[in-house]
Amino acid sequence: MTFDFTLDWKNCGLSLVIGYLLGSIPFGLIFAWLAGAGDVRKIGSGNIGATNVLRTGKRWAAVLTLVFDGGKGAVAVLVARVLYGDVAAVCAGLGAFLGHLFPVWLRFKGGKGVATFLGVTLALAWPAGLLVAATWLVAAAIWRISSLSALIAAALAPLYTLYFGGPVNALLVSLMALLIFVMHRQNIARLSRGEEPRIGGAKASST
Repeated sequence: MTFDFTLDWKNCGLSLVIGYLLGSIPFGLIFAWLAGAGDVRKIGSGNIGATNVLRTGKRWAAVLTLVFDGGKGAVAVLVARVLYGDVAAVCAGLGAFLGHLFPVWLRFKGGKGVATFLGVTLALAWPAGLLVAATWLVAAAIWRISSLSALIAAALAPLYTLYFGGPVNALLVSLMALLIFVMHRQNIARLSRGEEPRIGGAKASST
């Protein structure tokens, strides 16, 4: 993959801000409300991601949350790349990811970023993104733990991106992966104690 290293600070900054605003749209909150489930922040883990939306019993809302949370990351990257180039696309991807984690509209308390992480990775280097998704699916099929699957996929994502997308894209993916581990610190503690629920269980706390 050829990467254009041309840097324009103004365009990069603009892409970062627009990416952040796009990423901060709380689709989980919106779709749960439209489904009649109320405020998803008062349900289960209190997270606005697709996993917690699924706990409302509104599967279509959870699916749309997954798609739109991933989509906002991908759209931010793709639009910035078309308008301003590869460096701006990286800035937009970072902005979208940070927007999902720390949305200004929700007092900077957002989701854990897995779906948006996948969307950004797909847009940066689609083969790497597909491998991230496949890794999550395989890990979920083996261990049936959503958070563990997300952590394994995030850990391997920088390697996939380095091969298919180059070092600059891999650097962004590495930073996002690190933040995913930080956001999942409570899940990691439960995993270490053998207390993290499995997919389909009564409670979980991922994505």
